[in-house]
Amino acid sequence: MGEVVFPACPDVSPDAADSTSGDLWVFGYGSLMWRPGFPFVEQRKAVIRGFHRSLCIYSHVHRGTASQPGLVLGLDRGGSCLGIAFRVAGTHAAATVAYLREREQATSVYLERYVQTVLGAGETVRSLVYVADRKHGQYAGRLEESEVLRLVRQGIGQSGANPDYVRNTHAHLLELGVHDPVLTRLVAGLDIPA
Repeated sequence: MGEVVFPACPDVSPDAADSTSGDLWVFGYGSLMWRPGFPFVEQRKAVIRGFHRSLCIYSHVHRGTASQPGLVLGLDRGGSCLGIAFRVAGTHAAATVAYLREREQATSVYLERYVQTVLGAGETVRSLVYVADRKHGQYAGRLEESEVLRLVRQGIGQSGANPDYVRNTHAHLLELGVHDPVLTRLVAGLDIPA
């Protein structure tokens, strides 16, 4: 396959594509796991190191509004994160990146990066990921669980209700064999009337 050329972006280069096949790997850790929205050749359980999954982004579009924000996941510094790596054929790489930028970068709250990703069998690939921009105004950082619950309960945006997003993510993590105690407590809290 030919070389993949990405639209101009300082954070993503053609190196994000597999140099031998021209394919692109995309790492999903939230809604991308259960609603990727792009064509892919395969999906595999995968781990990245140096980042962890966190409800650390105020959502003003997909799961909330500027006046009533919800909370969505971001990759924040430290730890590791288990998710799904999707292999996208090189012929669809540019269109996939364009789609992901439109979906994930509505308010530019994420930084596009490519990181070493370990697939289930121990194979290492580079994958495109969206990392929380700690300098962005929508970066929430670490909030008290009561505040997380309040924000998730109130959030409704273009992609639906924030509680549905949290429940879906939690359910898909359980399918992967991942127990996330924060999401487990949050889902339990959502089941208790406010």
